[in-house]
Amino acid sequence: MQSRNTFKSNVTKNGDLFSILNFDGRIAFQDIINATEGFDNRYWIGTGGYGSVYRAQLPSGKIVAVKKLNHREAEVTTFEKSFKNEAKILSEIRHKNIVKLHGFCLHNRCMFLIYEYMARGSLFCVLAHDNEAMELDWIKRVMIIKDTACALSYLHHDCHPPIIHRDISSNNILLNFNLEACVSDFGTARLIDPDSSNQTMLVGTYGYIAPELAYTMVVTEKCDVYSFGVLALETLMGKHPGELLVSLSASFSKNIMLSDILDPRLSLPSDRRVAKDIVFAATVAFACLRSNPKFRPTMKCVSQEFLSRKRLVTNRLQAISLLQLKEHDMYLDDKGKIQAQDSREDG
Repeated sequence: MQSRNTFKSNVTKNGDLFSILNFDGRIAFQDIINATEGFDNRYWIGTGGYGSVYRAQLPSGKIVAVKKLNHREAEVTTFEKSFKNEAKILSEIRHKNIVKLHGFCLHNRCMFLIYEYMARGSLFCVLAHDNEAMELDWIKRVMIIKDTACALSYLHHDCHPPIIHRDISSNNILLNFNLEACVSDFGTARLIDPDSSNQTMLVGTYGYIAPELAYTMVVTEKCDVYSFGVLALETLMGKHPGELLVSLSASFSKNIMLSDILDPRLSLPSDRRVAKDIVFAATVAFACLRSNPKFRPTMKCVSQEFLSRKRLVTNRLQAISLLQLKEHDMYLDDKGKIQAQDSREDG
């Protein structure tokens, strides 16, 4: 067995990496095969960007999620590379809002990753079902946005070299039994090299990709910041904000009120503190969606502002328009603090 934080293994066969590691150091290859009855469809719980995900109960009683690369996918070099990339990155990082990797097997005949089991599935699926979406109240939604910001801040500013996720979307935010969020799916994650141009192929989920990537093909942390902005709005609205993002450039956007875009399945909050949190989260989202990446705040700044719990809003939630949020948007001053700025300065 290898230590939890070490990717290279002394156990190899036919030149393929093989490692099983976990909280107790005893997860064995055969335990996974037995728990899923050879990856039978009865244990299938979903599909990631690549690979099928299965629920497995180990002999200890512990439940884990296992993502297996299918035979056809294993023959595609890009998928195999993404699979190994995810194993490498997740074995080297730890954060309470990033899904935990318990183990992996990277053998040429069977490739799978063993994760912490997230009982409620993806944020996308929860928002898509009315009963589950209503269980996700405003406090929980703001917490999901905050926790995602903290996870991205860790990747961008506490990992060396920095890690850019490149595919932040509601499908890749997983929720545990208590509806707490973890960022998942690191197959396309990229380590940033300060001595490189960091040019990349266009990857990610349509509707979340930063606009500058289409013409620069250069990945920066501000690409994740844009995707986070989309995700934050989606969490508040209960659906992807695609149509809203288009309408914001139209003249009638000044007539759209914040209360009109919030998920109608939830009542507007009566608690003033919760209302302030919603307004703040929406303001952060619009700041992250600036077309010019240099005017977007860093995730470190966003997470610090969430943790500081300073809320300067004085108007009632129902009286705040999207135009007000955009005109009093956010930027970083020389000391790294978020300040108000007229969005018309955005070039």
